[in-house]
Amino acid sequence: MFGFDTLSKKTTMPTPQTAYPGRDEALPVPEHHFVNGNPLNGPYADNLETIYLGMGCFWGAERLFWQTPGVFVTAVGYSGGITRNPTYQETTTGLTGHAEVVKVVYDPAKVSLAALLKTFFEEHDPTQGMRQGNDVGTTYRSVIYTTSDAQLVEAKAARDTFQQALKAAGHRPDITTEIEPLDIFYYAEDYHQQYLAKNPGGYCGLRGTGVSCNIG
Repeated sequence: MFGFDTLSKKTTMPTPQTAYPGRDEALPVPEHHFVNGNPLNGPYADNLETIYLGMGCFWGAERLFWQTPGVFVTAVGYSGGITRNPTYQETTTGLTGHAEVVKVVYDPAKVSLAALLKTFFEEHDPTQGMRQGNDVGTTYRSVIYTTSDAQLVEAKAARDTFQQALKAAGHRPDITTEIEPLDIFYYAEDYHQQYLAKNPGGYCGLRGTGVSCNIG
């Protein structure tokens, strides 16, 4: 079990004074997606859009989205914090402020943002604050980081719709999902990319609420 001090550090956002400083060099990542072979870091065609979704441990979340028709490529990484180019070991201490997120590059002519947001809200519990199940810490908070004004508006509307559905179903805690424009995305280490394709028996902690998100 975590001691109180350790748990408090893991679940409290750091300040610029308490966060790890990080480094200037980005972590090396492969050129291509392990599953579909598409370029992990672009360049992407002009018709594609990108959104960043955090729903706890990013291994299972990434698999959800690379299996979604209309998604061009996915990658995992860290966003929403302070530390520059953080490592996985640094993020798990809670002293970077970053959440584990999935970069989802999709073709809106083939899959709507509403469909992606429906998957997002239904496949995890967005009311748990700084945790998902047994995964505890700022790293595992629920987040949506957008890349356009239209995405931001739609994401907030989806959250409000799902909040009403949760209340109607008797699910008392409010949604804690952080919804903001993307600041910066740092790619996670090579071994995290498409982890469950490389390790089919690996850990996946995704657990939804059982409530449907009726959007789109």
